[in-house]
Parts: sequence; C-alpha cells; structure tokens
Amino acid sequence: MAETDTRKTALHDSHLALGAKMGPFAGYDMPLYYGLGVLKEHEWVRESAGIFDVSHMGQVILDGEGVSGFLEKITPSAFRSKPIGRAQYTVLTNPEGGIVDDLIITRLAEDEFFIVINAGCKEKDIAWMKTHLPGDINLEYLEDRSLIAVQGPKAEAVMADLFDIDLSELPYMFIMPEVKILGETVHISRLGYTGEDGFEISVHNKAARKIWETLAGHKDVKPIGLAARDSLRLEMGYCLYGHDIDGGTSPLEADLGWVMSKDNTGFIGAKRTLNERENGVSRKRVGVKLTERGVAREGAEILNRDGQKIGSLTSGGPSPTLKASIGQGYVHPDFAKPGEQVFVVVRDRRLAAEISAMPFMKPRTKSMKKQNAA
Repeated sequence: MAETDTRKTALHDSHLALGAKMGPFAGYDMPLYYGLGVLKEHEWVRESAGIFDVSHMGQVILDGEGVSGFLEKITPSAFRSKPIGRAQYTVLTNPEGGIVDDLIITRLAEDEFFIVINAGCKEKDIAWMKTHLPGDINLEYLEDRSLIAVQGPKAEAVMADLFDIDLSELPYMFIMPEVKILGETVHISRLGYTGEDGFEISVHNKAARKIWETLAGHKDVKPIGLAARDSLRLEMGYCLYGHDIDGGTSPLEADLGWVMSKDNTGFIGAKRTLNERENGVSRKRVGVKLTERGVAREGAEILNRDGQKIGSLTSGGPSPTLKASIGQGYVHPDFAKPGEQVFVVVRDRRLAAEISAMPFMKPRTKSMKKQNAA
C-alpha cells in the first residue's frame, strides 16, 4: 500500500504526542512501541494496566429476525440460545472448511449482534458476510467508531477511578452496552487478547481522544504498542490470523474445536470439519518452547528427535514472562503431546525444544463462574 493510502486511527495524533514509534500494520500507521520499549510495556500489562489503540479492527452490527440462524451458517458456533450480553470467540468458515477469519460476536438483543473483526480482514469479512446475507438481515459497518483496550490486573480499578463506573459484576466475555463515561455513550466489553483482566471500549471517533488521554493520565496506566500486544497474545497461545490460522486451516487443526457446537452441523464447510471430528486431523497446532538459549521465529522448522522435519513455527519470539523463547506451529498428531522432545532450527542450528500445552501461562481473566456457559 502506498504511503498516501496508509490509514490513520482517530488516536494517531495522540500516539505521536506520546512519542510512539510508528509503523505499518494492516494498512494503518500504528504505534509499535512507546518510550518504555517493548519488554517494559509487556511487563507493565502483566503487573498494572496498559491501553492499546485497536481502532484499526472492524466493528459491525448485524440485526434482523433470524440473525442467530445466519450466524450459525457462517460459523460453527451456537447463537440461538446465547444470552443477551454474551460474547463468543469463533471463526468464519469457507466451503473447504478453512478459516476466513477469527472474530468476536456479542449478542446485544434478541435479533442484534455486535461483531469485532481483524483489521487485515475487514473488507474480506464484510464481503463474505454480504455474499451469504439473507434479505431480511441488515449489516452495518461502524466506520465512525474507535476501539480502546484497557488490559491488566489494575484495569477494573482504573476504570472505577477515572469514570466512576463499577464493573465488578460484569463477567468475562460479556458486554455492558450504551454506558456513559465522560459524557459519552460507549460499549464496554470485558475481554481482550492478553490473558489479563481487561476491557474493550467502543466509542465514537470524536470522543476517542478524550477517553484515551484520560486513561493515559492515570498513574497506573501506560500506552502499549502492537509489538507488546503480540508477545502478550503469544504467551497465551492465541492465534494471529494470516500466520497461525488461514483459509486452509480447519478449526480442529487449529485446536479451536471448542468453538464448535455439537448441534450446529449446517455451517459452511461443515463436511470437512465433521469428518475430522470423527476421524482425526493430519496436523495439529501446538505450543513449542525452547529448552536452550536462542530465539525461534515464524518459519523455523520443527524436527523430531531423529532430525526429520515434522512441522514449522507459525509464530515465535521471546517470552518476557517465562524468560524463554516460545512459539506455536503445526505438527503431526503423533508429535503433539506436551513434553515431546523436538528440535527447532534457528540459523542452521538445531536447538532443543519441547512441545508445550497452551496457554504457556495461566490466564488471569475475570472469573467466569457467574456467566451462562451457553
């Protein structure tokens, strides 16, 4: 994309004022890191509260009678019985059973859902949904809204301090729609992509800077760039679309079988996925942790103990929390057991590693005990 075509979020000037190192991501000029640097930003989120500009992601409203049935056609999840307010991580599937994108879908009302989609897939996802959209379902792309994530163990306290809002009763993966903060109407969802407790605030572009700068002014808050967001999600074993999952990857290969409802067998691409559920997959996404010094990156080959290639990393990098190099990739199911000894090739060197369960560390999200598990 030419420089003149690069998009900017409503918070772009705020990032520059904070001294952010900017760089291209999904067609946007985005903050990669700020003055703390990537390592300190990562640690700050694990210890306190960080704010992320994720306004480059797409926000969509789907509404109309029968919309839950439509969602069960384009995803393998269940939505008809989903309680109002509940968010669901799921995937769009193609006719071959591969993944068009991963996304979060939240029920706002009986016949209305709020969807957040990946920045690099916005146009593709919307076109895909419109291709299959029944005439009585409406799709609205919310181009005039920003998205601010507040993540970390102090996130709830920060929101209370700054906005006088009690979020203690809002369960994980639920939304509090149309809340007033600083005189602005916003949606607040308790979720995120860091493994920490936290929230995503959907707000009109014209009010985004006011909310962002209020958050940034709190003593327990630091702005965090996309580089630390990536290392945080990697520690949790979360997928990055276009790397860990893509149009050729099935939900079961990606170890995302838990998004599939046993009662939903009519979704696009179901034939392959249901066959894999019955007969198994030929490869499986796993975690990999180096047991000797080195850093393994995307594309590094994974070898078994006999030196035979059994897969490749799809994501990789250092884990600031674990003080080790970690990654994820695909291997034959025979080698997918946690503790399996393997090698990862880094600069023509075979480094000792082991298959690891994911997430690599325990999530610290809000307890789900009050949440309807539907």
